[in-house]
Amino acid sequence: MAAMEQTIPLGRGGAPEEAAGAVYLFCIPESDYVSGQTLVCSGGLTGI
Repeated sequence: MAAMEQTIPLGRGGAPEEAAGAVYLFCIPESDYVSGQTLVCSGGLTGI
């Protein structure tokens, strides 16, 4: 886990509450016009 966290730009793994925030984004009225998207909640880590 420590080696994986070193590759994350934010420098740490995410908490469950932070992942829940990404899900919440799609539950609020401000995202009503968003469709067909994949949200990557990775702290900036790409190429997974």
